[in-house]
Amino acid sequence: MIRSKRFILDTLTLFAAISILSASAEIICEGDYGGHLQGIAVDGQESIYWSFTVDLVKTDFEGKQIAYAPVPSHHGDLCYSEGMLYVAVNLGAFNEPAGKADSWLYAYDAEDLSLVWKRTLPEVVHGAGGIDRHGDHFYVVGGLPPGIEENYVYEYTSDSVFVKRIAMASGHTEMGIQTAFFNGGFWWFGCYGEPRTLIKADADLRFVGRRLFDASLGIEKTVGGDFLIGKDLRLPSGRHRGSIVFAQENSESFLKTLPAE
Repeated sequence: MIRSKRFILDTLTLFAAISILSASAEIICEGDYGGHLQGIAVDGQESIYWSFTVDLVKTDFEGKQIAYAPVPSHHGDLCYSEGMLYVAVNLGAFNEPAGKADSWLYAYDAEDLSLVWKRTLPEVVHGAGGIDRHGDHFYVVGGLPPGIEENYVYEYTSDSVFVKRIAMASGHTEMGIQTAFFNGGFWWFGCYGEPRTLIKADADLRFVGRRLFDASLGIEKTVGGDFLIGKDLRLPSGRHRGSIVFAQENSESFLKTLPAE
């Protein structure tokens, strides 16, 4: 009973903290890093995880750094599941014909960001760049050569055994897909391009639509219901600083950024 009350109090405290943060409409990650922001993840309780290409960072919901680890380039988008952090990694070339990428799945202990295991993903032939988990399977996205009018999503078991490649009728997006997030029965995919594009698909990865919205540097959701959108600032030193702004679904069931108050 005491434990249940403590859980309720912790949950209410988290909701209150998120409400305050939503009002400010920005979380700034403490520190600056060697690569630009590639993705964000949350553990649903108290921590945010940031991938800065060559650095992994763990912060609280106020952006204060808790843990840090240097990592090989190119660490991309990431997801959290059951105490572990999973990152889509490419040690080769992106957006090239098959044979030039070197795609991996890296798994880290979410407590201290220590590497637990890594496994090659040879099926992701244009470079692994984004990941999320739906059910007990991982779904990996990544690069795309010019001229291909669909995007590819690669499905794996929880043990990283390849299941299948899904071709999504999204039309071409520059450099493929950068970030992936599943929530509420839909997939959201952040893409590069000028202007940048957000793709929405159903749970079976059937294309729903695409709109002009930048979620290419990270997309997540709080327990309070707001979406979290990653942002990156390149400093005069050439290093990078990450932040998060809040967003909600609009009348078209896509996203809009919440204004700062």
